[in-house]
Amino acid sequence: MTQTGFQPFSDTIDQHAALDTLRAATDGADDGELFLERRRSEVLSFDDGRVRNAAYDAVEGFGLRAVRGETTGYAHSTEISETAIRRASETVRLAVGDGGGTLGTPPARTNTRLYGDRDPMGDAEFPVKLETLREIDAFARDLDPRVVQVSATLAASLQEVFILRPDGQLLSDTRPMTRLNVSVIVEENGRRESGGHGGGGRTGLTGLIDPTHWQDTTREALRIALVNLDAEPAPAGVMDVVLGPGWPGVLLHEAVGHGLEGDFNRKGSSAFAGLMGQRVAAPGVTVLDDGTIPDRRGSITIDDEGTPSSRTTLIEDGILVGYMQDRQNARLMGVAPTGNGRRESYAHAPMPRMTNTYMLGGDATPEVIVADLKDGIYAVGFGGGQVDITNGKFVFSCTEAYRVKNGQIGAPVKGATLIGDGPTAMQQIRAIGNDMALDPGIGNCGKNGQWVPVGVGQPTLMIGGLTVGGSAA
Repeated sequence: MTQTGFQPFSDTIDQHAALDTLRAATDGADDGELFLERRRSEVLSFDDGRVRNAAYDAVEGFGLRAVRGETTGYAHSTEISETAIRRASETVRLAVGDGGGTLGTPPARTNTRLYGDRDPMGDAEFPVKLETLREIDAFARDLDPRVVQVSATLAASLQEVFILRPDGQLLSDTRPMTRLNVSVIVEENGRRESGGHGGGGRTGLTGLIDPTHWQDTTREALRIALVNLDAEPAPAGVMDVVLGPGWPGVLLHEAVGHGLEGDFNRKGSSAFAGLMGQRVAAPGVTVLDDGTIPDRRGSITIDDEGTPSSRTTLIEDGILVGYMQDRQNARLMGVAPTGNGRRESYAHAPMPRMTNTYMLGGDATPEVIVADLKDGIYAVGFGGGQVDITNGKFVFSCTEAYRVKNGQIGAPVKGATLIGDGPTAMQQIRAIGNDMALDPGIGNCGKNGQWVPVGVGQPTLMIGGLTVGGSAA
């Protein structure tokens, strides 16, 4: 695996002593590990002509876990020392009780490298990063006199992890992450509207601070703001909706993806529980979770239990064929882990989480799909949303959407929300475009108080019978 600059065993603790403590903590358990992490991050924000935030953060710590059946014992600390690890082992040992478990088969090793291990924060000096943000501000204002405020954020981080398992296996991964976001506010005749765009991935900063990239990002943020400036109140009612490619896949992520995570299905709380092998979506719908795409925001060489990432088919031609699994839920459900055991940091126990979740493309052209929309909404961009995992019901707000009548794209609309439920929406997919695209690298996913970076994607889709909430009379 990757060589890192973070070497906790050589610097602060003896690896053999840590392994002895881990083995004592997991004796009689089904699974467990010692997870060690160091994370460094830098965020620079420029807002309304001045520096709003310049922050650098460095954290490190460990988490020790023992699992028996459905019970998990977990303890963590910012102090990486033999004493702290021994104290943690006494705590997690309570979950094992009298023992009786058998340690599961350790994860397979991999030599795959999905991203580099260079520190992206070192790709440019601080003055260069700051000047880039200033140039973005000036460039946006020069593009259009209606621009009244510009916000730009440049972020980079490097996460280094070691995973020590009771069998003595030591795995490591070094995970870079970068992101550039630009937000623009425009004003005309007393009306203000905003637009934003951005992206990144597990790559260096060099590409993001290249003028060609940030200028395109800024133009796109301004374009969205100007579209909203001309937007009319959205209609309300039940109608067909066409979703654009790429980032609108966030609706798929929320309304369907969470429902296909192993823990929800094992516990029977998912709307998809008990439906393995049954039709859950329209014919032609194939949904994957793929953590193996190089340099993508949601990709991971290994998950936070040490299992290599994989390309997992969840729905194939409308039939439910798989769930995303960590080691605990996979064992309890009698299946193999899929490399989806993820955690926000050393302070959190892993659980089944998505990586890059997307729908494969079909045969229809986007132009034909829109032309077939007789009376509805064409939604290109999405903001926040809410989902009830037990029934898949969702509410999503559109950041860029248009009224369509008789196949003709009309005026942009403001205030549109899409309301429905994931299982029904998947059954009501009427057309699948040939333009599958992944999002630009902006996704974050929350679950049980933990946040991890993810990717989403889809082709242009027509979904019938969604409820559109709007403000038009």
